[in-house]
Amino acid sequence: MANYLVTGAAGFIGSHLAKTLIEQGGHTCTTIDNLSTGFEVNIPKGGTFIKGDTFDKNVIAKLDGQKFDAIFHMAGQSGGMTSFDNPVYDLDSNVASTLLLLNYAKETGCKTFIYASSMSVYGDQNPCPVTEASGKLQPKTFYAVGKIASENYMKMYSDQFGIKCTALRFNNTYGRGQNMENLRQGMVSIFIAMAIRDRHIHVLGDKNRFRDFVHVSDTVSACILAEKGNEDDLFNVYNVATNRKTTCEELIDCMRVYFPFKITAEYKGSTPGDQFGIFCDYSKINNAIGWEPKVKLEDGLKDMIEWALTGKK
Repeated sequence: MANYLVTGAAGFIGSHLAKTLIEQGGHTCTTIDNLSTGFEVNIPKGGTFIKGDTFDKNVIAKLDGQKFDAIFHMAGQSGGMTSFDNPVYDLDSNVASTLLLLNYAKETGCKTFIYASSMSVYGDQNPCPVTEASGKLQPKTFYAVGKIASENYMKMYSDQFGIKCTALRFNNTYGRGQNMENLRQGMVSIFIAMAIRDRHIHVLGDKNRFRDFVHVSDTVSACILAEKGNEDDLFNVYNVATNRKTTCEELIDCMRVYFPFKITAEYKGSTPGDQFGIFCDYSKINNAIGWEPKVKLEDGLKDMIEWALTGKK
């Protein structure tokens, strides 16, 4: 039985990860979350919860020097558009927190660090799908800049202190438990929330904008496999993707099948720093640690819409 630290455990991906580690793996978990966008009800039972910001030294001090088998850093401001509201907070939330936790790992002897990076580091790419080698880093948001900075700090800690660091460049994760009240983060959850509330989806952008959608269960399995991986390199970067291009129009058309009412849509406006289109190749992570996506988009959307219609968090 292993002992883990999971940050962002009241949020979407972090809560699914912590729950899986505790309930399916039988491991112990300490969790941290500031509850700014997550819900305390999401934090799985059976672990120790610390409320606070992961960039706060006083919060990290509450870990009491405990040694973890791995640190899963899933916390942080999680939206490109939101990062324009307060770039300094975005820096603290996404970069300072990573540095503090990396230093905690060094000081306590933790040798494995898994980080929630993002496909946003690529900006717009042509051609797609993007590989880790072919994708030039060209961020369009403060959020993406912070993710790149965190990856660079991770490489330094791998090179200098021998910590196995893995940056998982998540694509658009979706599924049950996503925050349906936040209409600024998460394309799938935003569209579903609008459809339920208004029977109408207002897309800020062109209908041909495209993304790569990954079910949360597949994202969690990537985290778990990354922790178990025995790659030769101490620092690794992987796309967590499906290699499938889905436009906004295609996504909404797929959603329509599963709603018990008619949905209309309009495409108007834009968001600061938005990527027009991105989808990614997952060959590297598949070859290295055997990960591949299991949930088809159609099945995942059906399940998420059924959950969302119940009104549960």
